[in-house]
Parts: sequence; structure tokens; C-alpha cells
Amino acid sequence: MKEKILGEIKRIEEQYEVKVCYAVESGSRAWGFPSKDSDYDVRFIYVHKKNWYLSIDQKRDVIELPINELLDINGWELRKALRLFKKSNPPLMEWLHSGIVYYQAYTLVDKMKAIQEKVFLPQSALYHYLNMAKGNFRDYLHRDQVKIKKYFYVLRPILACIWIEKHNTVPPIEFQILVEELLDEGQLKHEILTLLERKIRGDELNLEPKVTVINDFIEREINRLEEYTKTLKVSKEDTTPILDQLFREGLEEVWTEY
Repeated sequence: MKEKILGEIKRIEEQYEVKVCYAVESGSRAWGFPSKDSDYDVRFIYVHKKNWYLSIDQKRDVIELPINELLDINGWELRKALRLFKKSNPPLMEWLHSGIVYYQAYTLVDKMKAIQEKVFLPQSALYHYLNMAKGNFRDYLHRDQVKIKKYFYVLRPILACIWIEKHNTVPPIEFQILVEELLDEGQLKHEILTLLERKIRGDELNLEPKVTVINDFIEREINRLEEYTKTLKVSKEDTTPILDQLFREGLEEVWTEY
């Protein structure tokens, strides 16, 4: 599959006259709970030629390929990616820490990782993950019968919030690491790991009675985290000059031969 993905990246570079700097898996495979039929969610960062940036026109800053049953591929242009990086955009932060890297070229991503502590905004990340958990909990887990795969789309963001609260750093992308690091041994952890095994085995579409111990944990943590986020204050230096320089260095490095 990696060869097919690399082939698509090459085709994107040729068709759009760009250079891809970084391409990773961003979905359930990267999170550590893929199903047998999970597709591949590939995300990438790319750079246009220098003259593309020297224009008064506002241009499209994403590349999205048609989604099929196997591949979902889209990417962000470098300047867009750096603007979102400045805002500590959680999906972008997850790209940078994906354990499944399909392609990496140039020094851009290493430089971004080196300064991530300067741009990371705990409050912003907490709001993102908490709202994700609340929305998915409301939509999928309030019924008497639930699909077990929906638990992971609530549990993972809640555990990410707890990680941020505890460590004040970007949370690991892998669900299993969050579980092992943050949950004590006991019924809750046992039930979660049992569901994880079943999801990976392919049972995630089953409608079943909700798991009381997990639902109670979710409701309790959502309420607690809502109160915790109110106590946080945002205080970060303006990283625009650093990111401007990173953009210029990246543009020069990628297109130095052209």
C-alpha cells in the first residue's frame, strides 16, 4: 500500500507543480485502532513554486483527491500549515506525531517539531478535544444500544485532554499509549482494552447495550474537564517572526535548484 501512496504523492507533485515535504497516516490506523476494512487517511504538507506566492490573488491552499473506498488523500500548502501551526491546530499536531510516515523530505518538519513547545496552546487543544468528545458522546452514546467503535471517538479525545492537563504537552497520537499511561488497572481499563481488541477484530459495527462503567467515566470527565478549562489562561509569545523565517527557509530549500 505504501508504494501506491508514494505513487499518488508523485502524481500530485507533477499535476500541481508542487513539492511534498511530508505525508503521514492520520486516521484510525495512526490512532492504533484500525478495522480490517479501514481506509487510509493520508495527509500531507506541500510547497508551491516561489512565483505562486508572489501574486495579489488569493489562491486555493489545499489539494484534495477524490475519496474512494481505500484512499482519502488531502494536503495543506505550507503557508496555511504554518498559520495553523501558530494556532496549535490539534489535527496538524497529530500529523507531526504520526507513527506512520509515508514520506518526508527536506528539514521543514524537523524544524517544526523543534519549536512546537513555543506554539503549543494547551487551552486551545483542550477545547478542541473536549468539544470533539462532547459532540460524539451526545450523538452516539446516549442511546441504549450503541456501536462499540463510537466509544473510541469519545475516549481518545478525553484521554488527550487528561494528558494535556497532566503534562502540558502535545498528547501522543496512539490510543494505547494514552490508556496505558493514564488509566489505573481496574474494571474501566479492562473494559476499554476488551472493546479495543474487539474493534480491531472487526466487531465495531455491532449494536450493543452501552457499557455503564465507560459511560460513567465519560460523563464524569466531560463535566470535570469543562470546569478545568475555565481555569486556564492563554499566555504565549508571538511566534510569527519565527514562522515567517521557517517559511522562507522552507521555500528556499525546496526550490533552490529551480
